[in-house]
Amino acid sequence: METIVMSKNGPPEVSQKMEQERGIPTNNEITEAFAELERAVYAALETYSNVHRGSGHNSIVTTHLFEQARDIVLEYLGMGKNKYTVIFCTPRRAEALKEQLEPQSFQCVSSHNIGLPLGVWALAVKREALPKGAPMQSGGGTTKLVSRDWVIWADAPDKFEAGTQAIINVIAFAKALRLIQKFGNDIFRNPVTEKMTASEILYHDELEKYSGQEMLDELRKTLIGRDVHVPTMEGARPFINLDNSASTPTFTTVWNAFRHSWRQPTQIKQEIIHEVKSICAEVLGAPLDVYDVVFTSNTTEAINLAADSLGHEPNDGIEPVVLNTLLEHSSNDLPWRMITGYSLIRLSVDAEGFIDLNKLETLLSAYNQKKPHGKKRIKLVAISGASNVLGICNNIEEISRIVHKYGAHMLVDAAQLVAHRKIDMEKCGIDYLAFSAHKVYAPFGCGVLVVRKGLLHFNLEELELIQLSGEENVAGIAALGKSLMLLQRIGMELIYKEEQALTKQALLGMAQIRGLKIYGVKHPESPGFVHKLGVIVFSIDGNMPNRVANEMALWSGIGVRSGCHCAHIIIKHILTIPPFIERFQRLIQTMFPKLRLPGLVRVSLGIGNSREDVDTLIQVLGKIAKKSQISGKRYSKYPPKGTPTLSQVHVQQQINDFTKHAALRVYSQQ
Repeated sequence: METIVMSKNGPPEVSQKMEQERGIPTNNEITEAFAELERAVYAALETYSNVHRGSGHNSIVTTHLFEQARDIVLEYLGMGKNKYTVIFCTPRRAEALKEQLEPQSFQCVSSHNIGLPLGVWALAVKREALPKGAPMQSGGGTTKLVSRDWVIWADAPDKFEAGTQAIINVIAFAKALRLIQKFGNDIFRNPVTEKMTASEILYHDELEKYSGQEMLDELRKTLIGRDVHVPTMEGARPFINLDNSASTPTFTTVWNAFRHSWRQPTQIKQEIIHEVKSICAEVLGAPLDVYDVVFTSNTTEAINLAADSLGHEPNDGIEPVVLNTLLEHSSNDLPWRMITGYSLIRLSVDAEGFIDLNKLETLLSAYNQKKPHGKKRIKLVAISGASNVLGICNNIEEISRIVHKYGAHMLVDAAQLVAHRKIDMEKCGIDYLAFSAHKVYAPFGCGVLVVRKGLLHFNLEELELIQLSGEENVAGIAALGKSLMLLQRIGMELIYKEEQALTKQALLGMAQIRGLKIYGVKHPESPGFVHKLGVIVFSIDGNMPNRVANEMALWSGIGVRSGCHCAHIIIKHILTIPPFIERFQRLIQTMFPKLRLPGLVRVSLGIGNSREDVDTLIQVLGKIAKKSQISGKRYSKYPPKGTPTLSQVHVQQQINDFTKHAALRVYSQQ
């Protein structure tokens, strides 16, 4: 390994002597390094899923790759993992965290300084030096347990990595560090490539002649990982991703936009940023003369940005209030609790998850017109466009009309909405909208805050830093733009019809399974069904949710999510957990932090799913439910007749081997 010179404010640099010995990389070496990097990232995409919280094979593999990336950073910096932990950040978040640390307590290395536009900064921090208390940014992944009034924060590094990280970008970054050790520090600074225009990257591809149903059919054929088989108790089977609400896989055309972008000169990268802002404006009905488009790392960072801005607003003698609902993801709840001088109130929801518009108007009228609450005024209504738990879409246009009638602004958490429904921000009067590319088939670490002009209250220097931080991930921005264009070519109305058909099939099949309980909209005949996404949460009598999810993976290679889905308040509400049990949970979580608490299993559909996927889902849930009805006997003794099965222990060992092999494909040197 090279001699490393440590730098407090930037990445380590290979010593001058070693650089002189190695010399300037040749074109062949540069080509080889980029080819190896692209091969490794593509391999990671073949088994991509969200980290830590999913149950399927892909989540296990991706979690392993993500955590191994921390070890690779420490190895590159020459630091021990017993003493240090690695926190992956955006540039802006990294600078803010460094301000809270002693200069000698950390080292930093970034993708920018090695020549890749990934927006990844890695801080290796002494564990004993990490800040205590609440994190700078809060939301999904930063907590262990959330109540309406209190929070138990997660341990490091999770506490400092708000929202879904740029997982693939982090893996690419770690792989690049290993390649730098082989080829030298400058290997990615001057890529050998054919120059492409922003238009060629974003608008032109092998599918551009298609549209509508034909486009959707052809696009599905390019789903990366669709041919990967995983070990199950019924032998090797194709992996079935039913965890699209957590994160989505991607397609070859989106991957191509990502990899082509990181090879382009600065001028083309700037053109890509400008063009993707225009794409966002068009797709979201947010004209650029009315709205600003700000790139972030994810939805969580976008909402934290809006909350920070709100805290800078003058309040003119009032006591400002944010109103949201019991339905919200932690990313649209916790940031509003953190604003100094603000209070947060929540609107309840019915059994299906819909808010009562009359109650909304009553609240706004009371606070902002009749004023029985003294100086308290509702300044902002922050609401999910679609629930990540119950899958329902509230009437945003009507909510907006009521909100603006009483002089408040409206923010929509559209993380679950953009990939599934048509949005028109100007028509609906939406003031702020936040979403993530990794839920829109572009899992490359880009988030977006679209905000009405004049509503961001930062000085010019702060605004510039905010913009530069998000725009450092040019490759992720390009992938988002490409993905939005693909969805537009298919047509959101067609996507709606396709996903409704699959959701109907799933609900009807699951309703026939004895012992299985669906929460929220339960039947396609319900009036609320037309406002429901392909998100279904359920429980099976006699089974903890994590066990059900694990058995779905072991039996049929299905990846889902179980637990509280970063939406603890609505989960406890629909499970009718009383306050004294909630307090007991807090005690248990404090004493036994690894203990799993009650929750629900979630199935979430996307455009990559098929009727066959839903058939398999219904079959395996039927098996699991039947197993629970065989009192005192092990299910593995009662497989369906004629079905060859392996033991769970055997399959679990195969999954471990599968994970190790996948990691070797990514991180080993070819």
